[in-house]
Amino acid sequence: MTGTVEVNINEALALIDQGLAVTMGRELMSSNEVTDMLLDVRTILAAANGPGMADESITEPVPAAIQ
Repeated sequence: MTGTVEVNINEALALIDQGLAVTMGRELMSSNEVTDMLLDVRTILAAANGPGMADESITEPVPAAIQ
């Protein structure tokens, strides 16, 4: 299991590095793009829990209160 976790963490770090490289020079980034990147990272990290465990804790997002 530890080897799988290390591989998943390395994949997540690579995805984050790639996303940062693409977005660093941009002034704005849409919330959809940010959400997609975060979901990709979450999917990779959730895979470390084993087969069938990746989707168990996903719930409907709760919007932040407007102040």
